[in-house]
Amino acid sequence: MAAANEPTADVETPAAAAEEEDATARAARKRYEGLLTVRAKAVKGKGAWYWAHLEPILVHSADSPGVPKAVKLRCSLCATVFSASNPSRTASEHLKRGTCPNFSSPSSSSAAVPTPISTLPPTPRKRSAGASSSYHVSPLALADPAAPPPALPAPPLVLSGGKEELGALAMLEDSVKRLKSPKASPGPPLPKPQADAALSLLADWLLESLPAVSPSALAHPKFQSFLHQIGLPAFSPRRLALPRLHARHRDARADADARLRDALFFQISSGGWKSPSSPTTSSDHALVSLAVNLPNGTTVFHRAELATGGAPPGYAEEVLWDAVAGLSGGLTQRCIGIVADRFKSTALRSLESQHHWTVNLYCQFQGFHSLIKDFARELPLFQRVTANCSKLANFFNTHSQARSIFHKHQLQELDQARLIRSTAHNGDAARNLAAIFALLEDVMSFVHPLQLAVIDEEYKMLCLEVPAARELAEMIQDMSFWTELEAVCSVVKLVKDMAQEMEAERPLVGQCLPLWDELKTKVKEWCSKYSIEFGPVEEVIEKRFKKNYHPAWAAAFVLDPLYLVKDTSGKYLPPFKFLTPDQEKDVDRLITRLVLREEAHIALMELMKWRSEGLDPLYAQAVQEKQLDPSTGKMRLANPQSSRLVWETCLSDFKSLGKVAARLIFLHATSCGFKGNLPLLRRMWTHGRSSAGMDRAQKMLFVQAHSRLERRDFSSEEEKDAEFLAGGEEDVLNEAFVDAPSVNQVIKLHHIMA
Repeated sequence: MAAANEPTADVETPAAAAEEEDATARAARKRYEGLLTVRAKAVKGKGAWYWAHLEPILVHSADSPGVPKAVKLRCSLCATVFSASNPSRTASEHLKRGTCPNFSSPSSSSAAVPTPISTLPPTPRKRSAGASSSYHVSPLALADPAAPPPALPAPPLVLSGGKEELGALAMLEDSVKRLKSPKASPGPPLPKPQADAALSLLADWLLESLPAVSPSALAHPKFQSFLHQIGLPAFSPRRLALPRLHARHRDARADADARLRDALFFQISSGGWKSPSSPTTSSDHALVSLAVNLPNGTTVFHRAELATGGAPPGYAEEVLWDAVAGLSGGLTQRCIGIVADRFKSTALRSLESQHHWTVNLYCQFQGFHSLIKDFARELPLFQRVTANCSKLANFFNTHSQARSIFHKHQLQELDQARLIRSTAHNGDAARNLAAIFALLEDVMSFVHPLQLAVIDEEYKMLCLEVPAARELAEMIQDMSFWTELEAVCSVVKLVKDMAQEMEAERPLVGQCLPLWDELKTKVKEWCSKYSIEFGPVEEVIEKRFKKNYHPAWAAAFVLDPLYLVKDTSGKYLPPFKFLTPDQEKDVDRLITRLVLREEAHIALMELMKWRSEGLDPLYAQAVQEKQLDPSTGKMRLANPQSSRLVWETCLSDFKSLGKVAARLIFLHATSCGFKGNLPLLRRMWTHGRSSAGMDRAQKMLFVQAHSRLERRDFSSEEEKDAEFLAGGEEDVLNEAFVDAPSVNQVIKLHHIMA
């Protein structure tokens, strides 16, 4: 019974309600007084600018007129009322964003911004008898009578000239606004010939930069403003680019066809079957590019097409021979060879056996990259280093305490902290080649932070609890680990440097034997430096050499006057002494295959004469003359075409051998050239694969390739962007891999830490 008389939790007593209402009123008044104090300071120049336009007011409930319910902010310019919870946000949304009709620009001073007189609201001349002069907020919220009265609307604007002067007044205010925020006036329009020339150059740049530059970017307001400032008319990117695309493609195609017609023979270069940057990465689509190498040293683009990863082995053979048939104009003997980067197909050998006058080569740039893969797969040194680095990376990436210690020393040494790029070691390094070398690169670049981390007191405490930490500490402090890691990084750098130089120089087939001999010499020096047995390494190199070797290497080497050697009698003779007996036989067999059957014995007799007599010393010296290239600082041939021209002019007595020599020595040994724009064709492939879209994409690729081959610009957009983003700053990771610290430096660091 007593419990029934007690008030429940859901019933609020009048005393509690009154107490709560009184607390709300006190809080509102306190908030109101605080805002008044802040506004008073701001008006004196000691606060935010927006307090010149916002006034705190107390709001009352209609049920209790004498009790303040809440605090509001009123805009003194337009009399709008807002919540007072966040004055800064109210100022940003109402004043800065232009919601207030009477606010022109934010002021940093305490003075109020004058309202433009043309925007003042009209005030009625007569007021109704019952109109009240008090400020009405809402039916439920009234202003505190003790608060300062709101500003009354300004009297109606009366101009001396009448309503017709309102337009002139608006022009005056526009001039005032321009003076307050001046903008550069647009330049005078360019004369039509000059404007047309400028737009033509702009269209050319757009076509050659697609898809790195989006056509829609030309419609950006700021870019359009830029064109307006320099006096160019507005235009549609589509109407600008498409007509120019057709015209450029027509001109480029005509130029390429004319060059091809003038050449007596040519070589097809095919790249894209295999990506050298990540040889183990498969993709759904590959962009196969086909170009034509001409005897005068120029290269013209033919076409590019998407090849899917599931293409059958014979697909490459069909594509290459279709290109031969299309380019030769029905006379297939004009195509004397193919160079391509495809290794796992017999297409090149098959085409060569079917057409005896052709010489089909594997790309040596790709061959050098495959040698790195061979090292990773077959040398125990690579496998051991990879396993140790993988174990190290996995521990420091996954163990939180070790990672924290490692990051601390990374920040101290390198001003950055991040995880080590790692890969699960599954025993097959070739499958994870790109990830493995990223791992080795990181471990080498973090040598100092790792050495410091394992002698940190916190890490020593961790070693007492975690056996893996103790094992890794011993490995990191073992100099043999760093010696082997440095050895692996240095030989990878050695081969990559030679491959990159090959990509830039684009060597001819006669240079293949010297290149592989140079590689063997450098690797032998590397073995001597790191006390590595040369025999197993040499076996790996020889195996890759045999996979890539072609008899044309030896034949071009002894037929090219560039490699003639001066003997004791003063004659310049071909370097047969540098060939093995098997390679000498390869020269004979190749020459007899390339000439007509009835000319074979004549060609061999001329070869014997060439071997014994060689070339006139003056011509030989002229062919081998070099001069300094100011752009690179290297010595280059003064006349790269002279080797072939000698056979076609002063060695005209060698009628059969001369034909073979002129064709052999001009052949390129790499398929490096234009790096096709795969994103462009892939985008067209994805979006509908319409014939018109694919036709435009092919034309864009042709225009881009033709322009780059003219400039001899063989770099990709990704490489240029990476170089630009580097900005000349030191790349710690790259420097660590390219210029790895020596073992002596590591040993010195070890002694310092000890």
